[in-house]
Amino acid sequence: MTLYGIPNCGTIKKARAWLDERGIDYAFHDYKQAGLDEATLRGWVAELGWEQLINKRGQMWRKLEPAVREHLDEAGAVRVMLETPTIIRRPVLDTGNARHVGFTEDQYQAIFAS
Repeated sequence: MTLYGIPNCGTIKKARAWLDERGIDYAFHDYKQAGLDEATLRGWVAELGWEQLINKRGQMWRKLEPAVREHLDEAGAVRVMLETPTIIRRPVLDTGNARHVGFTEDQYQAIFAS
């Protein structure tokens, strides 16, 4: 199981604390430092859709040129996420069976209930 994100993100800190408190073993992938390979990202896009992966509430979204934001399609979104992985919503949790975006306690309780 892998948790993807950046270490200084508040939501990542909450997700990591939740997993740690329950003794759930996971690897952390800092995609700001280690990057994100295209095959992994394309798998996420195929499973979740690029719209769910782009963080439109974050600073990196606001920094994009308005023309890029307004005309973004899947190919453009993949390019932007590969160039600037911090624009990806956080965290992305890969359980091996499925990928999940974001964190709430209820969401994680449902994921790990089965």
